[in-house]
Amino acid sequence: MGKLVRLISIEGDLCVMATDSTDIVREAHEIHGTTNVCSAALGRLLTAASLMGSSLKGQDNSITLRLNADGPSGSVIAVSDYEGNVRGYIANPNVSLPLNNLGKLDVAGCVGKNGNLTVMKDLGLKEPYIGQTPIISGEIAEDITSYFAISEQIPSVCALGVLCAPETEEIITAGGFLIQLLPTATEDTITRVEEGLKDLPSVTAMLVQGLDPVAIAKKALPKFELEVLDEADTSYKCNCSKARVEKALVSLGEEELLLMAEDENTEVCCHFCSNKYNFSPEDIRRIIKNSK
Repeated sequence: MGKLVRLISIEGDLCVMATDSTDIVREAHEIHGTTNVCSAALGRLLTAASLMGSSLKGQDNSITLRLNADGPSGSVIAVSDYEGNVRGYIANPNVSLPLNNLGKLDVAGCVGKNGNLTVMKDLGLKEPYIGQTPIISGEIAEDITSYFAISEQIPSVCALGVLCAPETEEIITAGGFLIQLLPTATEDTITRVEEGLKDLPSVTAMLVQGLDPVAIAKKALPKFELEVLDEADTSYKCNCSKARVEKALVSLGEEELLLMAEDENTEVCCHFCSNKYNFSPEDIRRIIKNSK
């Protein structure tokens, strides 16, 4: 179970969200069989989606992050509900790359640097909000920061991390934080944020040291007095069901469904959780009938 907290400065000039997403990334790794660099890429995006999803207001709201670039991983997708529960998918989970020049997992090389980050918010309106910005580094945290600056005009600082065991590909720890300035922020607010972040250890280093999300937020912002707004348990959570899969099958059209009905069994696998749903020829014909 992950832990996510939201805090606000007593001056009301900034808010910060922080999370320990270790269990979430571990489950994603188990479901998708990701290599270390793919675990880092998918894990960072899942963590970012969870942080951003926690700001949604409605129970039916959701946010989808999609990275489409020229890296060997292909598309990377993460979806969060309003509580920060997430699910995700990486097109090619088997990418293996040497460490980068800093001796770290080459997430940018895995994802690619030429492409876009797309953010889609389903807020229960007729049309979802869709924002898209160019990928600036492929390291994901920087791309999230850039998205907020360009698409939502919110000055932000994002930090994300996934620590994997080199030999076993076990997820040791994962987490992140997102600092956002509020309209009341001043130049002094910005200066104090920058000063606090100067020598800040990585998110994974702080988690290994035993810091929880509240402690991480306070360590990132030592010059601010922070109050906890809320805390939540988060998890890797897929909302797929046979009924949802049936609705998806309807979109294929009658001609395609009639071809499926000729097979003894049609198996549909969920990209997010790998659950399998089986449909007999009778099931397919019933779907066709009900769609008319």
